[in-house]
Amino acid sequence: MGSRRKFLKNIGITLPVITILGAQACEAGVDSALVEKKKTTPIKPVVISTWKFGFSANEKAWETLEAGGKALDAVESGVQVPESDPNVSSVGFGGLPDRDGNVTLDSCIMDETGNAGSVAFLQGIKNPIRVARMVMEKTPHVMLVGKGAQDYAVAEGFEIEDLLTDKARTRWEEWKTDANYKPEINVEDHDTIGMIALDKHGNLSGACTTSGLAWKMHGRVGDSAIIGAALFVDNEIGAATATGKGEAVMKTVGAFLIVELMRQGKSPQEACELAVQRIIKKNPDSKNFQVGYLALNKEGQTGAYSIQKGFTYNVFDPNKKEQTQADHYYETDVRSY
Repeated sequence: MGSRRKFLKNIGITLPVITILGAQACEAGVDSALVEKKKTTPIKPVVISTWKFGFSANEKAWETLEAGGKALDAVESGVQVPESDPNVSSVGFGGLPDRDGNVTLDSCIMDETGNAGSVAFLQGIKNPIRVARMVMEKTPHVMLVGKGAQDYAVAEGFEIEDLLTDKARTRWEEWKTDANYKPEINVEDHDTIGMIALDKHGNLSGACTTSGLAWKMHGRVGDSAIIGAALFVDNEIGAATATGKGEAVMKTVGAFLIVELMRQGKSPQEACELAVQRIIKKNPDSKNFQVGYLALNKEGQTGAYSIQKGFTYNVFDPNKKEQTQADHYYETDVRSY
C-alpha cells in the first residue's frame, strides 16, 4: 500500500481520506485531539421567532432548551404562548375572524427526523399546534383539515371553545360597515408566529401557527399549514420559517427554498434575501404586501429579511431583551398594504 501511495503521489494523484467522527486518526495525519474536541464541544441552543409576541414565546421555549430538552418540545411550548393569549389578534384565541365571523386556524410542526404534522381550517380548538403534533406522531398522515381535524382533536381530549373574543368581534362588526371584502394585511395584524430552534443535542425543529388573514374568504388556508412553505426543517442543513402574505410564500415554497439555498452553501442571511427576491421577481405588486423570512443553520447562525420595512423578530438572549428589525428590500415604511 505504501509503495502504491508513493507512486500515485509521484504522478499527481492523491487518495481521498474519509474520517469518521470519534475514530482514531488515520495514517493521513488527522489530529485525533481536534477530532475529539469537535466531538465534545457543547452546542449553544438557539431559538428565533417572528414579531413582538415572539419574545414571550421565546422565553417559554428557552426554558426547555436551557434544561437540555428537545427543540421540538421547545417550539411547541413556545408558540402556545401567543396561541393562548386573547390579546394577540393574529394567532389562536383572540385571532381576527374571516369575513363571516369565524376564527379559523392553520398550524404546522416539523422535527429533526423530517416528520411533520399540520392542521388547516381548524375551528374551536385553542392550541392547534398541539393537534398538529398529534397528527405527526399518532396518525399515518401529515395534514388534517376542517371538521375532520376538529373531530380528531375532540377524540384526543380537546374541548371545542368559542375563540371569537369580544374585542375581535367588535373589530369585525366595525369592518362590516364598509362591506369591503378585501383581506387586510397591516403592520399591527400580522398573521403568524413562526419559530425555529436548535437544541444542545444539535437537532433542529420548527413550528408555525396563525389565525390567518383578517376578513379572509371562509375556507381560505394560508401557508402556515403547508410544510415547505411557511416551515421547513432539514437536520443536516438548517430550518426556515415565514410570515406575511401566505399566497406569495406558497407559490415560491419559501421555507424549502431557503433550506435548499443553505444546502448550496449560502448563509442563512443570504438565503433569506434570495427567497424574498424570488417573490419580488414574480410579483409586480410586491410593494403592496409583506413577506418576512427567518432562517437558522446547524452552526447556530441566523438570518432575517423581508420585503417591506417593519418586520421584527427575536433571537432569544436572556441578557438582551429586545426586538430586532430585519433588513428589507423596499425602503418605504408601509403601514397599510
